[in-house]
Formats: sequence, structure tokens, C-alpha cells
Amino acid sequence: MPYSPMSVLEQLGIPVVRIHLRDTWGAWSPIHRKIVVASGLSPRQERCVLAHEAEHVLANDLGCGVGLDAVHPLALRQERRADLEAARKLISISDLAATAQWVDDLRTAAHELDVTERMMRVRLHDLNGEGWPWPVTSKIAG
Repeated sequence: MPYSPMSVLEQLGIPVVRIHLRDTWGAWSPIHRKIVVASGLSPRQERCVLAHEAEHVLANDLGCGVGLDAVHPLALRQERRADLEAARKLISISDLAATAQWVDDLRTAAHELDVTERMMRVRLHDLNGEGWPWPVTSKIAG
């Protein structure tokens, strides 16, 4: 059964609110104990955002908006860890290996595994030992 971040959040009692967001796809609000997700995302995008934000919840992160700007070292570590853990849960090695048997491009593999291309890149960089594939100012989890 594929990983369901929504199920995890439901078990934790964390509500998900969809609203118009301009500069990000989602955010964890520890003060309000809820996740805010941009309205209008595709199911695939929302799944990846929820997986990322669920990792913030599980780690008890304070969030970038609580006294930390997006380039603060703690905020960067939290974002990097949330991306890596979400990608690991969304894309199992066995599913990736099975897909790699017949898929030869990132876009098709991401589609088959029901993740965004960005999450696919995070997982592949992780497996290659290359770390997080984005500059330190990245703000979008999808």
C-alpha cells in the first residue's frame, strides 16, 4: 500500500486547511497545530506537500515563520530533513527499482510513482549520496 501522508496527519489529529497561498505550496503552523496547503494543487502535488509538512509535525519543528527566516541555518536543516524524509516515505527503493525497469526519464517515473518531479530528484540525490539538490533558499516542498 502506498504511503498516505493524509492518513498520518489524520492519526495525529492535525487538520489540513486549503487556502490561496502566493509564495509556497504549504506550511506547518505549530501554534495553531494545523497544516495549510495551497488551493488548486493537483492530487500529486498535494500528496508531496502533505508528506513534507507531516515530517515537520513528526519532528516538532517550530517552522520557518516563527522567528526564523528562510535562510536561517535551523530553518534550512528543517526543510532539508523534511524533504529527505518525505521523499524516502513517498518513494520506496523497491517501487523505484520496479519502475526503473521500464522507465527511462524522470518525468514518467515521477508520474508512475505518484510524486512530483522535485520529490523524485530529492530521492535520487539522496540515493546517490549527493544530498539536497536545491540552493539554500528553496521554499517549495512540492
